[in-house]
Amino acid sequence: MNQPLIIDYYSDILCVWAWVAQQRIDELNQKLENEIYFKYHYLDVFGDVQTKIETQWKQKGQYNGFAEHVHKSASIRDDVPTNSKIWTEVRPTTSANAHLVLKAIELIYDKNTSINMALKFRSAFFIDALDIGKLEILYDLVDFYGLEQKKITSSVHDGSAIAALMSNYQKSAQQNLQGSPSYIIDEGRQIFYGNVGYRVLLANIEALL
Repeated sequence: MNQPLIIDYYSDILCVWAWVAQQRIDELNQKLENEIYFKYHYLDVFGDVQTKIETQWKQKGQYNGFAEHVHKSASIRDDVPTNSKIWTEVRPTTSANAHLVLKAIELIYDKNTSINMALKFRSAFFIDALDIGKLEILYDLVDFYGLEQKKITSSVHDGSAIAALMSNYQKSAQQNLQGSPSYIIDEGRQIFYGNVGYRVLLANIEALL
């Protein structure tokens, strides 16, 4: 049996294009089944939200302008809902806390549990408008979905989770990844980032299978 094609997938939990991309990843996994395998990693796009908004969106409406951009970006698909409160009323200060907890879950449980929780964190923000920049909110979600908070916090407290997260951040910097989400295919021979369409991804993946 042939080994599946590895796709290293880097994203930021607060990135709207990664929220949109989730639907495309689901479609790719459904169509190609065991022929591909996504490895999930995180990169730093919204590590310091306030500075990002003040520098990149200063002349474009700041938070309100960014909120408009997010809702417009998500509207390209009917199955990518966004709550009107995100970025206007609910403004996470960082994505790093969510990334940290997800790496802790990966270490304590396994990669699939962390991947599933990442989708729940994204849904909590984009659909329910919960501030997933706050550890309190993240731990409430962990409890709600039946994971053991005590075990997860132990990985945060002993430094293993932050070490794993820093490894992701450093690898993304070493590969000069330009944005979220980024797809690294065929051991780096092909790299795509941002709002990449399903057909483009499918064609390039199928060419390697």
